[in-house]
Amino acid sequence: MRALRIPLDLSEKRYNIIVGGRIDSRFGKAVRQIAGDGDVKVCVVTHPRIERLYGGAIVTSLKQAGFSPSLFRIPEGEQHKQLLQVERIYDHLILHRFERSSLLVALGGGVIGDMTGFAAATFLRGVSYVQCPTTVVAQVDAAIGGKTGVDHPKGKNLIGAFHQPSLVFIDPTTLKTLPKREFVAGLAEIVKYGVIFDPKLFHFMERNPEAILNRDEKSLFYCIKRSVAIKAAIVVKDERESGLRKILNYGHTLGHAIETVTGYRHYKHGEAISVGMMAAATMAHRLGICSDDMVIRQARLLTRLGLPTRLPQLDQAEVMWVLASDKKVVGGNIHFVLPESIGSVRVQKVEEQAILAALKELGLN
Repeated sequence: MRALRIPLDLSEKRYNIIVGGRIDSRFGKAVRQIAGDGDVKVCVVTHPRIERLYGGAIVTSLKQAGFSPSLFRIPEGEQHKQLLQVERIYDHLILHRFERSSLLVALGGGVIGDMTGFAAATFLRGVSYVQCPTTVVAQVDAAIGGKTGVDHPKGKNLIGAFHQPSLVFIDPTTLKTLPKREFVAGLAEIVKYGVIFDPKLFHFMERNPEAILNRDEKSLFYCIKRSVAIKAAIVVKDERESGLRKILNYGHTLGHAIETVTGYRHYKHGEAISVGMMAAATMAHRLGICSDDMVIRQARLLTRLGLPTRLPQLDQAEVMWVLASDKKVVGGNIHFVLPESIGSVRVQKVEEQAILAALKELGLN
């Protein structure tokens, strides 16, 4: 399958998102094109499981392109997305005398990408980095758009910076090695794009859930390229999330609260987002914004894909406290992305009483 090149043209930076490239044969050449000639230091940041799968291939590809890459490992899991781990990256870069002309490579999922991007944004006041995402969530969402950061015990992604990558290189074949639960969880982000922007994508997923779950190459390629194109188009119009880009947070307000309350250990990101999308749709229906059919179609698709649609047993007061601390709160008011129909959403304030009513409908005690 031929690789697709999607340009992301921002006011201060332009870079390409390559969908369908192969890590073992094309990655090094793609990095050399953005790095230019000369002895550019490269550090690949990953975690041990991904290193075993793809570390050798990516290092070999970089060496064939004339680089002498180093490789740095950080622990796997959202619970390790902390400043402490970013400091360890700094230590490695300082030890190996990295300069402003040097380059970082994020090889892994959203956690690796966020931390590597944040390290790149802050080391020497900013160095270049490349995203090489290996999970569904990272390929269709987290690796694109320049959001970087780490978590705080009081909330997800509260510490971060906007720092655009110089290249996003997506090899869909890496999804074949994802554990089933992680693969399924990532599909929630693709469903999100269908709800907020693209009825055709949503309908495609409704018609082809088995092919998607079986990781059919053509089906996945279509879902990934459409999601990437939507994310790129939105980021171009609103790089710093001051307006349109907020719709990308569909399902994330409550989803992040679920992750925070459970210590980032019990729910995959996409699982929490799936429940968050159902909560937002339930709120929208109760407020008269969307129809029964919209809520039913979303719930049916999420269920067919193996994603959760009900809230786990959580402390109500703790959930509400985290929601009130969300970075999308404006003037003390909690805002949600609410669906109007498949393909159309709005962002608006939701009163606490309406939030609680919707959450109780989904099982919150």
